Amino acid sequence: MASVSHYCLVVLVFLDSQAAQPSCLPGCICSEDSFGRALQCTSISLGKISKKLPEELKQLRIENSPLFELSRGSFINMSTLEYLWLNFNNVTVIHLGALEHLSELKELRLEGNKLRSVPWTAFQATPLLRVLDLKHNRIDVLPELALQFLVNLTYLDLSSNRLTVVSKSVFLNWLAYQKPNQPGYGAKIHSSLVLALHDNPWLCDCRLRGLVQFVKSISIPVILVNSYLMCQHPLSKAGQLFHETELSVCMKPQISTSNASVIIPMGQNVTLRCLAQASPSPTIAWTYPLSMWREFDVLTSSTAEDTALSELVIPAAHLVDRGNYTCVASNSIGRSTLVISLQVQPAQTLPAPHSPFSPLDDNAYVDLRVVKQTVHGILLEWFVVSNTPEEKWFTLYIASDEMLRKEVVHIGPGINTYGVEDLLPSTKYEACLSLGGQPPHRGRCVVFVTGRDHGELEERERLLHITVVLCAVLLAVPVGAYVWAAQASCSCREWGLLCCPHRRKTPRCPRAAPQHRDCSYREHIAVCEDGLGHRDNEGVEEKDQEEDRG
Repeated sequence: MASVSHYCLVVLVFLDSQAAQPSCLPGCICSEDSFGRALQCTSISLGKISKKLPEELKQLRIENSPLFELSRGSFINMSTLEYLWLNFNNVTVIHLGALEHLSELKELRLEGNKLRSVPWTAFQATPLLRVLDLKHNRIDVLPELALQFLVNLTYLDLSSNRLTVVSKSVFLNWLAYQKPNQPGYGAKIHSSLVLALHDNPWLCDCRLRGLVQFVKSISIPVILVNSYLMCQHPLSKAGQLFHETELSVCMKPQISTSNASVIIPMGQNVTLRCLAQASPSPTIAWTYPLSMWREFDVLTSSTAEDTALSELVIPAAHLVDRGNYTCVASNSIGRSTLVISLQVQPAQTLPAPHSPFSPLDDNAYVDLRVVKQTVHGILLEWFVVSNTPEEKWFTLYIASDEMLRKEVVHIGPGINTYGVEDLLPSTKYEACLSLGGQPPHRGRCVVFVTGRDHGELEERERLLHITVVLCAVLLAVPVGAYVWAAQASCSCREWGLLCCPHRRKTPRCPRAAPQHRDCSYREHIAVCEDGLGHRDNEGVEEKDQEEDRG
């Protein structure tokens, strides 16, 4: 009986000792030595910090896991933790209260994660932190007060991130950097302050001037892990070391032009020039009254470091192009503007004999476009500027290969849209606009084509989705696959043969010759696929080939 009681006592003592041992997560390794308890988890499926971690840990190491965030209160039961290694995980977000309860933490390593930013104020909860390793992340911004709570830090690694511009104030405001420079502190220095900033895509312009000066002036006890910091941008300074680089002071753009008042006859090409000098290099844009309707080429080049020349090219200037053109140059420091006045003199022409129309009507500016689809067709929109003061009536001519005669629509003044409905599938239409009862002029027409109907809806939608990016006026209509619009520069029959020849996978269309470039007509690309729109042209094409052989 005594032996049985002794055996039960031994079992109870063993079970009690086992209960006192910390539990270990599956797949992890728990250990304990004179330094304290440690937990190491490698390559396990761990999405977040477990609430079942052993208490009184001194070291926690989680690596190569899908851990993607450190949420608030992640370490609520780990007030004794001193070393936290979370390298090579997928940590993307650190919440503001994630480091709460880690008042004893001395080392935090987050190498090889996906951090784009760090909640720097969270380090208020870790006053004893001495090592912070953030290398091989995606951090691209370092606020001026980022390091204000890292007062006892001796090692900071920000290498291999995406930092481009950092103010030297980040380090000048750092108490750990200020301590060695305080009076009487020299005898108290026991360790160096190690800083790693290499392998970042540094943008060496005036905004980095302060950091470059700071790096050049660094001396013991501050030590750079790699003192050969290198510029990556701009191209003129790519590959230069900080110690070899001289950067200018930042300044807002200063703009000038060779001619602020330009006078030309109608129909002449003209180029407006704007020269901007700034640091960092400026971006230049142009604004003018008809920019919504008239889009011109803008050529920008760099004539010297921190100097840009912008040229606005106006081909065959029209009377409607008269007005003020504003050049706007801007950079991170500020913006400046310059106004160039353009005057276009009308062409001197005589009225034709027995013509009921004024010659000034020939100089009218007309811009006709397909702007969108409607329930049963498409919507045309036009913009007209005439030299005559009276309000104008418009005549819209609509024709197609299937129509025996043109449809003529008279539209009163003040109206600038018209819906074309009941469109036929697989048909090319031509719409032209004229003032009053005049015949349509070249360059005042648009051509649009409807696609096939019936069982090819999914194919048509897929085609539309792809080609809408290429041509802004490529529109779907309920009765067809797509609509392609351009200024009419050839007859309906010529256009159809050139744009969609049989079995040509990449059709080349005749390029329209507008007087100006416009986003609605850019590239003028039509799309024809086998089985979509080719069959109607086969007979015509074969007939033309026979005529050519004849």
